[in-house]
Amino acid sequence: MSTSSTIRVEQEVPRRCDEHKTSPLPQGICADPADLARDEHFGPAPFAACGLDGHLQNARQARQFVSITLHRWALQPLLPDTELVVSELVTNAVQHGLTHAPAEAVDYPLWLGLFRHPGYLVCAVADPSPEPPHPRDPDPSALGGRGLALIEALSDSWSWSRTLPYGKTVWATLSLPGPPRPKPRPLHRHPA
Repeated sequence: MSTSSTIRVEQEVPRRCDEHKTSPLPQGICADPADLARDEHFGPAPFAACGLDGHLQNARQARQFVSITLHRWALQPLLPDTELVVSELVTNAVQHGLTHAPAEAVDYPLWLGLFRHPGYLVCAVADPSPEPPHPRDPDPSALGGRGLALIEALSDSWSWSRTLPYGKTVWATLSLPGPPRPKPRPLHRHPA
């Protein structure tokens, strides 16, 4: 993913959430993606967001939101990997990203955004902590500490960036299913 794409992802989560005024449904699930604006090239809008309240059940709620959204976008083949990636992103945000919550109380300190681009899906989670995610090398008998390793194994790429005015966004990309892309032709031809 290019640097310009990284910058776009970092800016799109908060901006698009504000634009669409997504409102949580019961159990923290946000507005149905079909209620958002339609895109003339893709049908339902290629963006969906969900506000999360920072409680332990958020990973389950995020998986439900991913399932609803990917079914709506006809991307069911991505469902198992996307659910696991999003679950790990949200769990990390709940466990480590709420230590720097703003002084004023907010109902939804965490935001999950899904972006469908041509060729790939971006899963992004914004939290109030400016601290970067730290991959760990857990002891084999440890029960946790493998979330970022799972995200790295299941996604094409992942990274993070600071979010203004505070916090960060951690994101991962997954390739969309489709026909295999042709291999690029060599630029130089070798003489026969």
